[in-house]
Amino acid sequence: MKKRLAIAFACAALTACGVNPVTGEKEIQFVSEAQELAIGRQQYAPMRQVEGGDFDVLPELTTYVNGVGQKLAAVSDRKLPYEFVVLDNSVPNAWALPGGKIAVNRGLLTELTSEAELAAVLGHEIVHAAARHGAKAQERGVMMQAGMAAAQIGAAVGGMDAGIANLALGGASIGLSMVQMKYGRDQELESDHYGMKYMKLAGYDPWGAVTLQETFVRLASGKGAKQQGWLEGLFASHPPSQERLERNRAYALELGRGGTIGADTYAAAMKPLLAMQPGYDKYDEAVAAARKKELDKAHGLALEAARLLPMEGRAQQLLGDIAVAQGKPKESLGHFQKAQSLNPDYFGSYLGAGIASYKLGDRAAATAAFERSAQLLPTAAAAYYLGAIARDRGDRAVALQHFKAAAGSSSTYGKEAAEEYVRLDLPQNPGNYVAALVQTDASGKAHVIIENRAPVALANIVVTPVLVDANGRVLREGSTVQIRGPVPAGERASAAVSTGNLTAEQLRFLKARVEAARLAQ
Repeated sequence: MKKRLAIAFACAALTACGVNPVTGEKEIQFVSEAQELAIGRQQYAPMRQVEGGDFDVLPELTTYVNGVGQKLAAVSDRKLPYEFVVLDNSVPNAWALPGGKIAVNRGLLTELTSEAELAAVLGHEIVHAAARHGAKAQERGVMMQAGMAAAQIGAAVGGMDAGIANLALGGASIGLSMVQMKYGRDQELESDHYGMKYMKLAGYDPWGAVTLQETFVRLASGKGAKQQGWLEGLFASHPPSQERLERNRAYALELGRGGTIGADTYAAAMKPLLAMQPGYDKYDEAVAAARKKELDKAHGLALEAARLLPMEGRAQQLLGDIAVAQGKPKESLGHFQKAQSLNPDYFGSYLGAGIASYKLGDRAAATAAFERSAQLLPTAAAAYYLGAIARDRGDRAVALQHFKAAAGSSSTYGKEAAEEYVRLDLPQNPGNYVAALVQTDASGKAHVIIENRAPVALANIVVTPVLVDANGRVLREGSTVQIRGPVPAGERASAAVSTGNLTAEQLRFLKARVEAARLAQ
């Protein structure tokens, strides 16, 4: 009741108020439906790349999942351009973006036992999209930022890399935050409730949502490697609970048993995938070994995965990645090319081929590979190498553009790109990286104080004291001062300034101009 009163008050105070299309309740809405649809369109492709790429080895699985999803979408309370895709990812997970863009990992499909359980998963995700749960998260962010801004105003009168997600650049971070978002208790219960309603309307037995939650609760309380996969996947964003299970049981009985369970139909659809599972188990073991830098072990496991999965490009890409990490870029190219032929629409093999070609000195091949990789998913790695190629050919403007893009990542590539950007830009614009001013101490002596605002340490910082008038016009320049440093990023340093016969009044108008600086060795 208090929550409803608060929303009613907010709606009276703000114009951004609407009705939730699923629950029928009034709520604050800053993100319009047009914006929701735009977010879904823009983020669906990059998020599929980040999360493993489309599962093209068995395209009939996506056809099957989409068929089930569209039955549920047809009876949902909100008509959106719903899409459903299966991703090539072993982690058991499913997610929804605003606008009805939904994905299910193959790792989740192998754990379900019936079409009704699949319908429970998809119905749940449909409600997340239909009930604006992702949009609400953005609105909370907008309101939080607005609150922070208000508080500030009142006070005035954040080889192999750590992971694909860490490398993704640009707007992909918005979609990534939504895919990884942990839904709250109320939203999970709401998605269970209305998802079961859609199951019943679409002809499925809602008890599938009960057996699904029984499995989730059992796995959540278990131990071992299997539980870890769930903790990394569905449980991270959709935490199971005994409360959800009990509510699902009660609502399933209220809706009435009966309808399609589809255990045999589901088993037939999953049979080809389950036959490939030993190969994916080897692939996952190889990835785990590679992350531990056990490259020889990873290579052997990846070879076995490639043998068991002759049509899976990811196994070939992994062999290429391992070869690059072992210092064998020439050997890796064959694996990357094979991966591209098997799965031409996944960014990873092009990125790997670009790195291998760069290491071999073939800048033309590297550029083509990096550009194709960036078309599929902009990453810090591709931007960094494209910047390095442009720098090496003397194209400073293009190099700065790529390094600036890569610096948006917190990865190793992002940090190296930030350093390269400063290295190229510093000679022309030292004042962009060093703040300087002149202050006098208690005895009247003047000192120039500098602050290093670059992301790296600087040295040999040259500053000129400048006397200006009340309008900022330069009257006189003093002798330059050099601070040898090094001065670490974010830190300050000072040096005495010769002021000659300046009066105390004139010292108030003594400024500092940054003339030069260089990166510390």
